[in-house]
Amino acid sequence: MRHGSIPPVLGLLALLLGFGPAVADELAAWSALRAGGYVALMRHGDAPGGAGDPPGFRLEDCSTQRDLSERGRAQSRAVGEKFKAERIAIAKVLSSPWCRCMETARLMDLGAAEVAPAFSNSFALREQRSSLADAARLIIAGWKGPGTLMVVTHGANIDALTNYNPAQAELVVVRTRANGTLGELGRIPAPER
Repeated sequence: MRHGSIPPVLGLLALLLGFGPAVADELAAWSALRAGGYVALMRHGDAPGGAGDPPGFRLEDCSTQRDLSERGRAQSRAVGEKFKAERIAIAKVLSSPWCRCMETARLMDLGAAEVAPAFSNSFALREQRSSLADAARLIIAGWKGPGTLMVVTHGANIDALTNYNPAQAELVVVRTRANGTLGELGRIPAPER
């Protein structure tokens, strides 16, 4: 268990029923999302080719970037289907302007994605990593709901906010605590597709 992130009753119930900590963590994430007022940080779907983008990539030209694979497209659709099946109210969708993030957001079909420069690829924009994280924290701190804020971004960005670098198509559910720090409520693993 991390930082007491799993509600005690839910965590205890999951452990008593024989589920491991990862399942209890996922249950806590879904529970938080159902309650509303939380932020789901999602790393884009599978985009082969390592980290970053090819040399000379241009943000306005998707053909110069790492794009989603067929697996990444299937993952994106599966995440959207799961959110609908779980009846999670998505109030707003924000996305990095990178094409793999925008395509992930579009394929999830949870609402029109707005480009949010604060969630731009901090791996590619290393010199701006700190200012991007500060801007992202402000957006997250300002989110009160109703519903969930879905953010599609990059692993390096989520790592800068949570000290955890998720797998492609994995989600981390967060909320700003009363003391102003970012608290992680749980993680939802990438779909098996």
